Amino acid sequence: MATPKAPPPRAWSWRSQAFRGLMYQAITIAIIVGVVGWLVHNTVVNMRIRGIQSGFDFLWGSAGFDIGESLIAFDSGEAYWRAYLVGFTNTLRVAVLGIILTTILGTLIGVGRFSRNALIRGLCQVYVEFFRNIPVLLQLLMWYLMFTEVLPASSEPLVLGPMFLSKGGLNFPIPVWATGHAVAAWGLLIGLGLAWLYRRRAQKTFEQTGLAKSMFWTPLLIVVACGVLGWLVGGAPTALDKPIQGEFAIENGGALTPEFLSVLLGLTVYTAAFVAEVVRGGIQSVAQGQSEAAAALGLSKGHSMRLVQLPQALRVIIPPVTNQFLNLTKNSSLAVAIGYPDVVSIANTAINQTGRAVECIAIIMVVYLSTSLLTSLLMNWYNHRSAILER
Repeated sequence: MATPKAPPPRAWSWRSQAFRGLMYQAITIAIIVGVVGWLVHNTVVNMRIRGIQSGFDFLWGSAGFDIGESLIAFDSGEAYWRAYLVGFTNTLRVAVLGIILTTILGTLIGVGRFSRNALIRGLCQVYVEFFRNIPVLLQLLMWYLMFTEVLPASSEPLVLGPMFLSKGGLNFPIPVWATGHAVAAWGLLIGLGLAWLYRRRAQKTFEQTGLAKSMFWTPLLIVVACGVLGWLVGGAPTALDKPIQGEFAIENGGALTPEFLSVLLGLTVYTAAFVAEVVRGGIQSVAQGQSEAAAALGLSKGHSMRLVQLPQALRVIIPPVTNQFLNLTKNSSLAVAIGYPDVVSIANTAINQTGRAVECIAIIMVVYLSTSLLTSLLMNWYNHRSAILER
């Protein structure tokens, strides 16, 4: 006689494994929320007992200090929240430009480790071993001292064509804004779209026929041509605001301060050494038979690296490179050591003036947490898009 089967557990019964797992998660979240709430309440009570003001109402008060470098206009009479916005844009500028330059430099050095030229291989290895073994703070100070001590004064700058380089930073010409520039910007955007479509078509053609087309120079030519065409349609404005040498300083034109240049160069050079090692390890993870098969098909070493090895290495490269991008963004907080007005510098000034240490530190944490999460989100999307699809 067959043994009757036990009835399946109900969905909301403790016998259900899924229900138990859900309850355990709910209990864990409740405990975490309770602990965080208790810590916040205890902190607020202790601060009130000691007569320490708390709250974020100070953000609407007048800041009362100037900021030496900002992408948006700021006056000392404006509110603290706008000062934080200036600091956030300064931090974001360093992070975005640093990630772009680090990716380019790190990839070139990582690929250079596989060069047939012994001198190039040696220089790339020396670069990696030198810069990754010196603390990033010392490198920031090194670059800052070079700009402020080694370079000549603003009264006798180095002339680099239309640009001036001195202790005051890098001064360069900037276009006088006109309608033609807006049309040229739209042309560049259209060119980027057309270049993307071209790359997709070229990639499909290569997969179907093995015929390799230009994946860099032709797309670049498309983007530049569309930008130039938009500039011509907009009237081809050529007026420039050029820097001129004054009696004590360089006037007019655009300028990059020594603090910004020191932070950008220091973080880029330091992080690129780690990215180069990630790229080298990713390329080495590709089976040797792949490069041999590419050579058998008649592909040159450059085409083999660009079309065969690097695309396969991406699935190994992207996750650790994401960590390096996050490290670069967080290391930008060291800019306060050389006087660059990032969000940490603004927060330090606000703490000294208002005494709202907890609130100011919380704002810093939110800024770096949000930028890091956004970077991770974008890189995870790219990682998923670049993953090799299994059959």
